[in-house]
Amino acid sequence: MLHRSVIMLGIESSCDETAAAIVTDDKTILANEIASQIGIHAKHGGVVPEVAARAHLEVIDQVISDALAKAKLKMSDIDGVAATAGPGLIGGVAIGTVIAKAIAAARHIPYYAVNHLEGHALSPRLADDVPFPYLLLLVSGGHTQLLAVVGPRRYHRYGTTMDDAAGEAFDKCAKAMGLGYPGGPAIEATALSGDSKAIALPRPLKGSPGCHFSFSGLKTALANKLHNLGGPNKAPLADLAASLQAAISDCLVDRTKQAMARFLSEFPPTANQRPVLVIAGGVAANKHIFSTFQQVTKDTNFRLSVPPAMLCTDNAAMIAWAALERLQEPDLLDFAPRPRWPLDPNASPPPGRGVRQ
Repeated sequence: MLHRSVIMLGIESSCDETAAAIVTDDKTILANEIASQIGIHAKHGGVVPEVAARAHLEVIDQVISDALAKAKLKMSDIDGVAATAGPGLIGGVAIGTVIAKAIAAARHIPYYAVNHLEGHALSPRLADDVPFPYLLLLVSGGHTQLLAVVGPRRYHRYGTTMDDAAGEAFDKCAKAMGLGYPGGPAIEATALSGDSKAIALPRPLKGSPGCHFSFSGLKTALANKLHNLGGPNKAPLADLAASLQAAISDCLVDRTKQAMARFLSEFPPTANQRPVLVIAGGVAANKHIFSTFQQVTKDTNFRLSVPPAMLCTDNAAMIAWAALERLQEPDLLDFAPRPRWPLDPNASPPPGRGVRQ
């Protein structure tokens, strides 16, 4: 008897992307549809939660229909439905969760409540042959963390941000420089013609013990430099962007090297298997950061794995895949969405405030 692939519908609505994807257990992405809200939020310089929730509600049915059409499937062909249940903006998370539960209840199929961060954490296994355990640098708009990924729902957090995440630093600095939203791509594009050594910026926590991050001071330093140089209309924006990108990259590398040493001590490599560093999340799409880590992993004998760009930014394919990774462990329909949901609930909080979970 031929094996029939398990077909999973994934839904993502944790921030400003309304997404639906259909993925099979043999790693085939049949559809990966995304309705972006960038145009809606750009005029505000960032995501407005209430506006985002309304936008999710307006388009989510159509996005799911588009995914089914792209996959050439009917809802009756779906074997399970997964949705981001946190962390994220609770309005959007609740909308995706309610839709997923309704589909599961109506079709009598399993429902999976997926941690958005776990979607990013497991996404490299959808596109690459990455065995457990591996070291993960999760670097996105709202999260910057270093974790040992032992398996689905099994994470050891080595470090997290003490204030702003790297993606937030990009966004807030881009807004101050008048480069628009989202900030990461705008900074990267502007930096192409700039000199990364032209503007002296700090590297918070570089050289210190541990694996935690801090980007708030870097953001403040750039704002002060911008002011002293005459503001966005007079300052050399290309040099500022290149210098900021280099500073963030240096901080990520320094903290990750600390995590590499710890990972090797806890999970010694075998003779036939090199340790793997995965970089996931929206900031992983930055070409300067990617090229920097290519050299770092070459020097340390790690293998570097970065998911394709479409799996780095928020998407529903990673949500469907995270559910397929634990196919035999569905959730109950009374699972409540969570605005905060740490991958490692036993990790001690770092010093500082505003810790991202």
